[in-house]
Amino acid sequence: MALILTPGQFSQRAEFYHQLAQLTSAGIGLIQALEQLQRNPPSGAFREPLRLQLQKIKSGSTFTESLLATSGWLPEFDIALIEAGEKSGRIDQCFRLLAEYYQERARITKQVISQLVYPVGLVHVAALVFLIVLPFAASQFNASLTWLLFKALLTLSPIYLGAGLMIYAFQSRHGQNWRALMEKILGYVPILGKARHFLALSRLALALEALINAGVNIIQAWEIAANACGSPALRRAILAWVPQVEAGTTPAEVVSRCHLFPATFANTYHSGEISGKLDETLRRLHRYYHEEGSRKLQAFAEWTPRLIYAIVACIIGYKIIEFYSGYFNQIDTLTKGF
Repeated sequence: MALILTPGQFSQRAEFYHQLAQLTSAGIGLIQALEQLQRNPPSGAFREPLRLQLQKIKSGSTFTESLLATSGWLPEFDIALIEAGEKSGRIDQCFRLLAEYYQERARITKQVISQLVYPVGLVHVAALVFLIVLPFAASQFNASLTWLLFKALLTLSPIYLGAGLMIYAFQSRHGQNWRALMEKILGYVPILGKARHFLALSRLALALEALINAGVNIIQAWEIAANACGSPALRRAILAWVPQVEAGTTPAEVVSRCHLFPATFANTYHSGEISGKLDETLRRLHRYYHEEGSRKLQAFAEWTPRLIYAIVACIIGYKIIEFYSGYFNQIDTLTKGF
């Protein structure tokens, strides 16, 4: 997997899953669908991984097993959701969910990048003016431009380093412990933490609904859905209380005692379990938390660039005031000297 995923790459992955969903829902077998996509993939980079998947599937492996054997091509979340689809017999719906998921990521990423262009450009223009142009002019054009440029890059280096570390830290290639730590850190970020948690609950509900409808045992359904939700915290909590369910406690009871499940989720799930309409209840939970999570993610994408712009504008304002304050102090000193 690439270190940085661009909106274009998210869109390519969304198109890959969209085509798979269309082909499999039309009754075309998975092997034929993958062969067709190998001939005309959304991206040339998909051709070789698809060849390897087909080779393993034709030798007797399931799609999930072939993906696990080819580590690094698809994220763990994708593989877990595909596994849920294979076990439930509703793999076309899982492909459709993945297509929507990556379409949303592409849209949000593109929006954030477009809104960050102006504040990022403003930071570099401010660095150019206050760290190079003005000091060079103040020295009566005698200062070393190389030294001023180096000083500017040194000043901006913490920003570059911080951005690089964030990109590395939130890659899906890291293990469960690292991802759990990052999830905990992001949980403290206003709006974003709640958005990520709601989307994880949405994926959990969808995977559960697909598995239960296919007749998968409730305990196994929860275990697979825990892997598919993409949240290490939810996965750890669910796997911890599986023995309680095996001992006779209902899932609704353990869900209501787990702080990671909001009261709305716990109460709605409990009513679905009692009424015998758990599949309908899980569909409603999926829609509700998907809409709420997407709305919060949209709000975060809109307000983060504005916050950065406000911080940059305040810094520039402070630098302007500081410059003119020093300039007038120099004039005052010279005036008093005469």
